[in-house]
Amino acid sequence: MTDSPAPMVAVIVVAAGSGSRLGHSEPKAFVPLAGRTLLERALLGVFGMREPAQVIVVAPADRLDAARAIADSAAGPFDDRVDVVAGGASRQDSVNRGLAVVRPGVLTVLVHDAARALTPSALCDAVVDAVRATGNGVVPGLAVVDTIKRVDGHGAILGTVDRSALSAVQTPQGFPRDVLVAAAAAATGESTDDAAMVASAGYPVNVIEGDALAFKITTPWDLRRAESLLRAGSALAGSPAAASIPAGENARATITPDPRVGTGLDVHAFDDASPLWLAGLHWPGERGLSGHSDGDAAVHAICDAMLAAAGLGDIGGIFGTSDPVYAEAHGEVFLRETVRRITDAGFRVGNVSVQIIGNRPKLAPRRAEAQALLGSLLGTSVSVTATTTDALGFTGRGEGIAALATAILFPVTAERPVLSWEA
Repeated sequence: MTDSPAPMVAVIVVAAGSGSRLGHSEPKAFVPLAGRTLLERALLGVFGMREPAQVIVVAPADRLDAARAIADSAAGPFDDRVDVVAGGASRQDSVNRGLAVVRPGVLTVLVHDAARALTPSALCDAVVDAVRATGNGVVPGLAVVDTIKRVDGHGAILGTVDRSALSAVQTPQGFPRDVLVAAAAAATGESTDDAAMVASAGYPVNVIEGDALAFKITTPWDLRRAESLLRAGSALAGSPAAASIPAGENARATITPDPRVGTGLDVHAFDDASPLWLAGLHWPGERGLSGHSDGDAAVHAICDAMLAAAGLGDIGGIFGTSDPVYAEAHGEVFLRETVRRITDAGFRVGNVSVQIIGNRPKLAPRRAEAQALLGSLLGTSVSVTATTTDALGFTGRGEGIAALATAILFPVTAERPVLSWEA
């Protein structure tokens, strides 16, 4: 746990629904997706937001302990921002229970479905920005690309709907706190989503461009689609790296053939009083590394390599050893923020390689685990290797560990349609 600034944003993650249509006995949010639950993947996206947020998980009453464990794992050192509450009989009741524990000082509230597990952090950030800019409710949405027909109860076509006036809305949906609280208090029936509830109370709601990765996982086909995206590395659940993938029929993206290459080197001395975190993994029983954060030399070298390739400086200049936010922070915090910064700068990660230099720990038994974890955080293939210096130098004398990383980035240009519809 770390002391962090009082959040001005809260995200209510609704995870109390059943998973019956997925064909699983457990609630939907606890269904596994490529080795992690839908809830954990959704939370990784939320904790990847650029601004600290209070995160409220609304879970089934009999799964509160499991939800807390998942949320704490996703939050890492920021578990002081997490609250877990029991859901209600309906989705609206569940959201209301989340609203009841929003902390003082929060001005903007996002409501997000755990079933939209691949939603990029950048989309959450965009919703917050739009709420602040407009003072209205804001929902992400995609243009409807299929032809829509009106039909009667027997399937006969009655007419064609003008799809130019339609938007397929997603979550997170964001609102000024006072607006959402007032709309919830005035609600007399169940709405299909929070935007409908707010609009029915007379408040304006705007639509901004959504993201194709924010689709809702409802059926077994949806689950297979999400797994395929993760395996292919074309989607990154809970990371802003996915923000470089354009969405919508009219979106176009081109990747230039000129890659950017960066290298990074990091060194940490052993510290017997600290646990060892290396390549994003905890190594029980091994000597730890000294540092303001968790001392993960491999992750820090990777961040330096990516920042160098993007021309954004180095990890020390961005994160700093004097910033209390990063005290004891784990590697995924640095990786998510670094990916967000290079994405904002117009790049995507092509490939990353890191070599760990030291006598211990022995990497081979956990190499695949390290590569899978780092790959999931970066949304690309990651090679992790290890070597020794044959007893030469500080690593050979067992005084610490060094790591050398190389990253390849590709400049990305994307043209997205600008949407300014009102609901």
